[in-house]
Amino acid sequence: MAETSGHGVESVAPERRARRQGSSAKRELGRGERVLPGVFRLRLPLPWPGVPHCNAWAVAADGGFVLFDTGMHQPDSLAHLERALAMCGLRLEDARLVVCTHAHSDHYGQAATIVELTGCELWLHPNHEHMTRMAEDPEAVLERRIEVARQSGVPEEPLRRYASERRSRDTGISGVIEPDRALLPGLEINTDLGAWSVHETPGHAPSHVCLFQPERRLLISGDHLLGRISLYFDYGFTPDPVGEFLRSLQEVERLGARLCLAGHGRTFTDVLAHIAANRELVHERLARVHGALRAGPLTAFEIVPHVYGEALSQQNAHWLLSKILCYLTHLQALGRVHAIPGEPERWTA
Repeated sequence: MAETSGHGVESVAPERRARRQGSSAKRELGRGERVLPGVFRLRLPLPWPGVPHCNAWAVAADGGFVLFDTGMHQPDSLAHLERALAMCGLRLEDARLVVCTHAHSDHYGQAATIVELTGCELWLHPNHEHMTRMAEDPEAVLERRIEVARQSGVPEEPLRRYASERRSRDTGISGVIEPDRALLPGLEINTDLGAWSVHETPGHAPSHVCLFQPERRLLISGDHLLGRISLYFDYGFTPDPVGEFLRSLQEVERLGARLCLAGHGRTFTDVLAHIAANRELVHERLARVHGALRAGPLTAFEIVPHVYGEALSQQNAHWLLSKILCYLTHLQALGRVHAIPGEPERWTA
C-alpha cells in the first residue's frame, strides 16, 4: 500500500519500516474524531507492516449515521470500531446504512457483522468477485497467485515460503454478504449534509467507487486517492487495471472536490495536486518498465528491481508483482510491449 511519501518521492519500504520499529511499536487502538460538523473519522487498526490503520467515515443521517467502510475483521475489530464511535458520541446501533467504497478486507471486512447487529442495509458495487473468491475459497486464490508468480519467473523456494506464510493468515472478512443495492452512478446516499453521488473508479479494485457531496465539495475517496501517493492494482480480474485507474483519475478530477476523506491517513485539500501526482507516478513506473525491456526480454520477476530497486520478498511479493503485471498489461494494450509465451513467460519491448 505505502509506496511514496509525497509526490513521487519513495518512502521506506513497509517491511524495512516494520523491522526498524521492532517489537516496541505502539499498539494501535480504534480512535475517532470530528473533522467537520456531522462528519467523523474512525481510525481502525490493521495488522499489516507499514499500514497500521485504515479509515471508516461516519456521516450524520436521519438521527444516526451512514457508515462509509468498515475496517478489517479481526478478533478485536468490533471493539475498536465501537471505541472509535464512542469517542465521537456515536453508537453502532445507530448506523442507518453501510456503504463500502470497495471490497478489500480493510474496507468491507466487518460489513457482515455490522449488518447482522444493526439490521441496516449494505450498498456495494456489483463487481466484487475479487472479494467473494478470496472469502469463499482462499486456498484456490492462493494457488492461482502462486501459479501466476511461477509463470512470472519467481523461483520455487521463495514461492514455498510465501505459500506457507499466506496459508496461516485469515482473510480479514467476517463473512460474505451480498449488497442490498448496487452502488452505481445514479444512486444517491442521503445524509444530513446532503446527497452523495456515486462515481465508478476502478483500477485499485474492480469494485471501487468514490462518493461526492457537491454542495460541500467533499470526496470520500477510499483507496483511489490517499494523502501519501500510493499505487496498487488488483491483477487478473479486468483487462487493464492501470488504464482503468488513469480514467478514474479523470472522473474524479472533473468533480472539483476541495476536501478528500481518504481510506488511509488524514484528510487533505490539494486534491488536484494529488491527482496529478498519481498520474505522474503511473507514467514514471510505465517508463521504467518499458526502459528495462529495451535491453532484452525479461520476466516480470526480473523487472521488479529495475522499477523498485529491490527484489521480491515475502512481505512485498504479492503487491509488487501484481503492480508490475498490471503495468505490463497496460503497455501491451498500448502496443508497446508483448509477451513471449514460455515457462516462465517473458516480455519484450
